[in-house]
Amino acid sequence: MAFASLDTDDDAPLAEINMIPLIDVMLVLLVIFMVTAPLLTHAVKVELPRASSAPNQTKADHIQLAVDAAGQVLWNGEPVDDPVLGERLAAAARQSPQPEVQLRADRSTPYARVAQTLSTTARAGLSRIGFVTDPSPPD
Repeated sequence: MAFASLDTDDDAPLAEINMIPLIDVMLVLLVIFMVTAPLLTHAVKVELPRASSAPNQTKADHIQLAVDAAGQVLWNGEPVDDPVLGERLAAAARQSPQPEVQLRADRSTPYARVAQTLSTTARAGLSRIGFVTDPSPPD
């Protein structure tokens, strides 16, 4: 309920805002939300069946490609030439899951030979290629 001033000028608009009804509505809404909020999180209790199983994780093999200082490519320690390398990489790309190729290159190997080996691997369809380095500090 608004209170008028004691002025005798009745034509002036009332400039005061009555906050009491707004606060009452806010408190009623607060109580309603406090009562209904726990009801919204109530879930149906269901006893789920129990089963013991281990996840089936198949680990992909890895292929170790090494390129020595002379530019010779070694497949898991066995020397291979470029046509055989391409055939083996294509066969490895058809496996599921695809094996990871770990590339080891000698420090003095020309970059062109390493890039050619990477290109052959990518053309075969293998996408998981890792570079293996020596973590010891350089001499």
